[in-house]
Amino acid sequence: MQEIDYRDQSGAARRAVWLASAAPAPSRVGLAGDGTSAEAALRRLRSGESLLYQGDWRNARQLLAALGRRLARRAARPAGSRPDLARLWEAERARRLLEHQVLSGLLVPLEPDLGVPLARAPDLREALLGALGAPPGRPGLLPLREVLGMVGAHEWRRTGVFVPALSGRVHPHWGVFAPVRGDHVDLLARALESFPAQGRIAFDVGTGTGVLAVLLARAGARVVATDAEPRAVACALENAERLGVQGRVEVIRADLFPPGRADLVVMNPPWIPGEAHTPLERAVYDPGGRTLQRFLEGLTGHLLPGGEGWLLISDLAEHLGLRPPGALRAAIARAGLGVRASLEARPSHPRARDSGDPLHLARSREKTLLYRLTASGAGDAARSDTDRSTSETGRRGVGRTASP
Repeated sequence: MQEIDYRDQSGAARRAVWLASAAPAPSRVGLAGDGTSAEAALRRLRSGESLLYQGDWRNARQLLAALGRRLARRAARPAGSRPDLARLWEAERARRLLEHQVLSGLLVPLEPDLGVPLARAPDLREALLGALGAPPGRPGLLPLREVLGMVGAHEWRRTGVFVPALSGRVHPHWGVFAPVRGDHVDLLARALESFPAQGRIAFDVGTGTGVLAVLLARAGARVVATDAEPRAVACALENAERLGVQGRVEVIRADLFPPGRADLVVMNPPWIPGEAHTPLERAVYDPGGRTLQRFLEGLTGHLLPGGEGWLLISDLAEHLGLRPPGALRAAIARAGLGVRASLEARPSHPRARDSGDPLHLARSREKTLLYRLTASGAGDAARSDTDRSTSETGRRGVGRTASP
């Protein structure tokens, strides 16, 4: 654990352990309190100084909110009917990175047992313990924004996220991406309706909360789920037990594929080729598309004869101009794979309907797709979706594209 030196209000030297996972340790720490204005705090934070709050908990939260309002300048809506969505996206990502860097500079102290020694601070030790794993045994520092994120994650873990396809709740842990965008879950459930999973071996690569592994197990498969993050491995194991499939789901820590081969290999990889700003964003952002490429290139070596790989991915990157049209199909073909069939769904998340979003044009066109990939018939991948597609409207608004 990295230690941070600073001086308290009396000028005495202090030392604390840096406990954050989503922000680097500060190089310069000053003090802020109930008399610090948002404008003054913003100037100091922009200069690279981190601010350790010494005062009232509620005032600290109000200061964080005021800082956020000053930074949340929404991009101007593009003029004309053909906005440069890639440039707008880059501007939005730059704004979000700046917001993360600045707001992560407002710090709160923690006691050795993870108590918050600010006036009117609630007892947050249970939430912080769930996120950090163990008290440091020494004074600590955390960005207030991260503390609030841990509190929110604790509530999600306690109450769970209802997943209609499971008719049950998944309980995400801190730092594990929650299945709030349920389109890929619904697509997998639809695909399993016509796939004989009973008694088959299935891999769920990058399992996260384990929601797809549970679906596969309920369909009768014997599942090996993987994730590179220890938090995700623990989370998936807990959800498999909660949902009664622990006897059919094994969860291991692995960087992509587990050892061996399977009848069905499923992955919902990060769908945006770009840099992640926080550990949690690694579930969404895939620098250079490397994770997707590794999955495609390694899939054949992990399929049993006649097996399939199911790739669940959003096409938002294409609509934003971050991935050229046809690039995914070309990558599939280069990996020696063919597309046996595909399913698609329109997004159901609220941002897809927010006409005030500068990126609404791209989000309104987004689809989530499930590609059924095989090691044979790679020539199918060269066909256009238009040549292959038929559509049907189901109760969940899902269209199906099947091979002739």
